[in-house]
Amino acid sequence: MSQRPPDAAAVEVATLANDVEAHAARSAMLGRSGGSATHGIGLVGALNALLTRWRVVVGVPLVTAALAVLLSFLLPPTYTAATSFVPEARTQNRLPTGITGLAGQLGLSLGAEPSESPQFYADVVRSRELLERVLASRYADPRSSAGPADSATLLRILQVTGRDGADSLARGVKKLSNLISIRVDYQTNIVKLNVDARDPGIAAGVANRLVQYLNEFNTKQRQSQARERRKFTEERVAAADSQLRRSEEAVRTFYERNRGWQQAPELVFQEARLRRQVDVNQEVYLTLKREYETARIEEVNDTPVITVIDPAVPPPRRSAPKRLLIGLLGFVLGGMAGVFWAFGAAYADQMRRDADEEYREMRTLLQRVRRDAARLIGIRS
Repeated sequence: MSQRPPDAAAVEVATLANDVEAHAARSAMLGRSGGSATHGIGLVGALNALLTRWRVVVGVPLVTAALAVLLSFLLPPTYTAATSFVPEARTQNRLPTGITGLAGQLGLSLGAEPSESPQFYADVVRSRELLERVLASRYADPRSSAGPADSATLLRILQVTGRDGADSLARGVKKLSNLISIRVDYQTNIVKLNVDARDPGIAAGVANRLVQYLNEFNTKQRQSQARERRKFTEERVAAADSQLRRSEEAVRTFYERNRGWQQAPELVFQEARLRRQVDVNQEVYLTLKREYETARIEEVNDTPVITVIDPAVPPPRRSAPKRLLIGLLGFVLGGMAGVFWAFGAAYADQMRRDADEEYREMRTLLQRVRRDAARLIGIRS
């Protein structure tokens, strides 16, 4: 192995730079004069490339579309069951219709609590507690030959397995959540629920069960303000009634012990004070009693109700796979591949035909750069 002196290496680098500059100058001059041999494919050239290789341009999309359609038959069918409902909430504040409509278009709910909005119910449908109840429910097993008499849990029907029961349930919640799609119409407050499944009966059953459990959650587990107000008022009515009875008992005892109280000024004053206490307690009791009756009525009116518009029914047709769409997508992708291959083959043929001086000089310079770089670092190729 031998090394060149630093001066010789510098001379070679300078010579190489001069050659590259001269080559660039010639390329610029040829470009300005229109004498460059390498040029892109024009419109006519593109049409010629496609017509020359029309078998590939047409055959590849057809073959790709046919393969895509054949592969779609290997995919299991999916059925989508749809249901819709509207939550009816009691509006506390009466606002003008125009303002309420404008707020609905913006996705806002004025005059109602957030827990009464349609989006609240859409989020509750995806809650873990609700999904776990649905997974633990039993449905007619479509894989069983015994028919509707044989049932299994949805967790088993979905064939979800895990390390233990808790892990299987967590995986089932995640899978079921992916099979559910919810859309909220803020103008009409209608909530649309779609459930995907391999069996149409399972899809419809799960959709209806979700709405059923949502309604049970709505009626049994939600605590409205009217209910809390009713409980508080009920307790206050009991306390006011007890206090009124004590004050009335005090007046009765006073009359029994002081039959001639009108002749004693001190007893007259004491009797007036006891009567005033009875009047105050009676007014408090009557007020609380009226509030209690009002709270009982508001408790019924304030309980949010879910009105099912369209219950889910087993869909007669599958929603996926959409073989026509898959075939069209395969045809488009195959067509793009065929066109790119035709243009690439045409460009390669043109480069082989137009191996002019500039192309050959570029290859020579690249080889020289490789040799000189190897010599500069002390390696001979």
